[in-house]
Amino acid sequence: MTSPDKQRLQDIAADLIERAMKAGADAAEASVSESRNTELSVRDGNLEDIEGSESLDAGVRVFIGKQQAGVAFSDLSSDGRNQSIERAVAMARVAPEDPFSALAEAERLCDNPPEIQLFDDTVWSPQDLEARAIEVETAARGVDGVSMTDSAFASFGQGAAAYATSTGFNQGWRKSVFSYGASVIAEKDGAMERDYSATSARRPADLRATGEIGIEAGERTARRVGPRKIDSGSLPVVFDRRVASTFLSALCGAISGPAVARGVSFLREKMGEQVFADGITIHDEPHRDWGHGSAPFDGEGTVNRASRIIDNGRLTTWFLNSAAARQLELAPTGHARRSMGGPPGAGPTNLHLEAGAKSRDALIGGISDGIVVMEMFGPSLNSNTGDWSVGVSGYRIENGVMTYPVSEITVAGNLTEIFARLVPASDLEFRGSINSPSVLVDAMSVGGL
Repeated sequence: MTSPDKQRLQDIAADLIERAMKAGADAAEASVSESRNTELSVRDGNLEDIEGSESLDAGVRVFIGKQQAGVAFSDLSSDGRNQSIERAVAMARVAPEDPFSALAEAERLCDNPPEIQLFDDTVWSPQDLEARAIEVETAARGVDGVSMTDSAFASFGQGAAAYATSTGFNQGWRKSVFSYGASVIAEKDGAMERDYSATSARRPADLRATGEIGIEAGERTARRVGPRKIDSGSLPVVFDRRVASTFLSALCGAISGPAVARGVSFLREKMGEQVFADGITIHDEPHRDWGHGSAPFDGEGTVNRASRIIDNGRLTTWFLNSAAARQLELAPTGHARRSMGGPPGAGPTNLHLEAGAKSRDALIGGISDGIVVMEMFGPSLNSNTGDWSVGVSGYRIENGVMTYPVSEITVAGNLTEIFARLVPASDLEFRGSINSPSVLVDAMSVGGL
């Protein structure tokens, strides 16, 4: 496999900018991305499926005065480039004016991007992928109670991207990703349950061992067999770390600059105020080596920096791209998120909630009657009020001990109140772009029987 060439993509992006300006645009930006991925699955020790994909895509956004339009396309022949750009210019000429629409100011562009380690040149062959998937499956099937495999997989991919503007910015990057995992089924007395475990990283050295992943998948699944329903009531709820990041995702949506500018955020009046309890800190770290969400600059090419989104419980910033910043009459924060051919959004890079002092077991040990949530289904959020509910499954807590599995229940509350009472455990691990330790909320509405 030949690794994607970021310089080639930067050359394409530069050519698209040149063509856009010749076609009549006053300003333009271009994004180009390339990816190559292979994923393989096994069942009962035998190869079940293997898929490979390659893509080369581009997007161009053009400006004519305060009018804008964008296109995304994959025909990168000379004719394909010209036709796509001509279409974008024609649409921009008839688009309504947007007073906040423009490229990022030139003085905010990142002219010296930091070097971030995101690309490992290790190549996994199909044989490598199959061997790892079988190792995970074998470990999972070795757990007592596991009866069959839903799917065991391994995947490997490489990608590159470039972003350029008519104001002189043109930079690119390369990333790699490796992963494997399994979903298995356990059965007891005719009852069946499914669960999973997986690991993903930008370099193989950061992956958890295949045997560890398989055993975790098997043990999680076997323990879930025979769930019960519980009575409704107000109970303490511990959210396991693999689902606790849901609260951080909700926070990101609520402090997104575009949402705040539209007035559709339950935190829109909370800037600088206490949103979480004292001692709670949430970080965004765009330049972390090997981070899933790392980027040397934001989606508009502007400088991005590490920041404390929540500092000792207080909300310190919105996630602002240039357009939202203009609308709110604030400075951009370097949180623009690229949209191929469209206006950028706004969001985090590598976000995490700092670990607390107590272990998850210690939090559970202090609860006489409650539940541990291990999985969520179909969360519902009113973005204006913060009212939130979700279907869950997990385990009952009785006298400080996790006992039997529970399912077909819901938990609900208002995120403003949940944030204020959230207590983090000490089990933080960095497994994705948004990471949280397990968290305790001392009282929530639990709907059961």
